[in-house]
Amino acid sequence: MGNDAIIRKLGEVAEIRMGYPFRGAIPEVPGGSVRIIQIRDVTRVGLNNCDDLLTTEVEGRKEPDWVLDQDVLFVARGAHAYSALVTRPPARTVCSQHIYVIRVKAPDRLLPAFVAWQLNQVPAQRYLRQSAEGSHQLSIRRAVLEMTEIRIPPIELQSAMVNLMRAANAEHDTFQALIKNRETELAILAARLLT
Repeated sequence: MGNDAIIRKLGEVAEIRMGYPFRGAIPEVPGGSVRIIQIRDVTRVGLNNCDDLLTTEVEGRKEPDWVLDQDVLFVARGAHAYSALVTRPPARTVCSQHIYVIRVKAPDRLLPAFVAWQLNQVPAQRYLRQSAEGSHQLSIRRAVLEMTEIRIPPIELQSAMVNLMRAANAEHDTFQALIKNRETELAILAARLLT
């Protein structure tokens, strides 16, 4: 990255808030007007199928803070803490309370995708693990997340890194599809040969 990167605390360059504070289990309402992103819906590369998100209704006079395009989700509970960029989420979507929503204040100077990528890398992960609470189920407090150091190189370098990450993810998906196809071929051949 070089020495031309500025170092800031995440809380200085982004707003960080918890997901929607459901009391107890999230009530599933088939055909509900609100979609819920839960931990199982988030991977390091983004959201799983948005059509599979749980639907519900939320009560209260105040409108929830909806998840927006280019928000970064941070899963703060479980064996691993990780983040993912959200692209074009459905309207009226909120996160469960175990997910932080990170909204970069100046996305023209700090790419949200770069923040998501950086939070998944060794320096941030080491700091978060050392600061986490709990032995098996790690839990990261908001104050800890806010104090995470973020390196901000020139925007061209951020963009190059994000493009490289996207290319690597696409290669990974292609290889996984090839492996799955080969396993299917072998299963078909085995069925023909052995029955």
